[in-house]
Amino acid sequence: MTLLMGALLAAGVLLCASPCLWPARERVERTGRRDDHLTRLIEEAGLASVERHKVLAVIVTLALIAAAAVWLLTGIPVLVLLAAIAAGAPPVAYLRARRLRLLKARRQMWPDVCDLLVAAIRVGLSLPDAVASLAESAPTAVRPAFVVFARDLRATGRFDSSIERLKTTLADPIADRIIEALKMTRQVGGSELTGVLRALSSSVRADAALRGEVEAKQSWIRGAAVLGVIAPWVILLLLALRPEGAQAYASPEGVMVIVAGAVVSVIAFRIMIRIGRLPEPRRWFA
Repeated sequence: MTLLMGALLAAGVLLCASPCLWPARERVERTGRRDDHLTRLIEEAGLASVERHKVLAVIVTLALIAAAAVWLLTGIPVLVLLAAIAAGAPPVAYLRARRLRLLKARRQMWPDVCDLLVAAIRVGLSLPDAVASLAESAPTAVRPAFVVFARDLRATGRFDSSIERLKTTLADPIADRIIEALKMTRQVGGSELTGVLRALSSSVRADAALRGEVEAKQSWIRGAAVLGVIAPWVILLLLALRPEGAQAYASPEGVMVIVAGAVVSVIAFRIMIRIGRLPEPRRWFA
């Protein structure tokens, strides 16, 4: 009882002192810094409306479910821990796969977007009107972003802020290059925008053709890596379902074997994925 009263008193003192120890301005600064890896991954996956804490909640929920299931099946603590860690990976893997699919699909569309911009500028439209016209003529996959841009531009009349929000919505390295060229032309003027857009269109088309050919030849590497990592752990789980197997893997030697196998699996998987992965263009202007 004495310990309980002391803990309650300490908690009360801490709550009273919290406004001085953690002032509100520090919390605002902390919440304002949301440009971390997960937030950027969510945006680049085309899910900018999904909040970061919801993804974290899904990861934690899957980890708890997997840990509970493995605990009920085997009762081996180290397997429970590894299952929780592994179950948190699928949401991140889904976001990365979705981002890659969007990048591949959009990589084929940006040359058409450049051509549409060039055509709109050559018929005499102003730069904001040329970009807004893509709300009706752009490819279907990126048209919603330009619809939002056109609506935002009509509501505010501010091209700079609207184009920045468009860049955040698209979250694509090629789109960043196009938008930065548009912003520079808007700010300093110049007559070379159509030439720049044509050159960018040709470059993107050539890069997309080359990447498609290389990815088709190396697609088997990722499948082999996933199969090679999952197969030993399925066998381990089947062995651990037997009482003698669970007893063996719960021993110190069994724990060492499991931990060593997990380390080797992670290293081997990363090496295989790196061998078969082509470097994606980075968002230097994000």
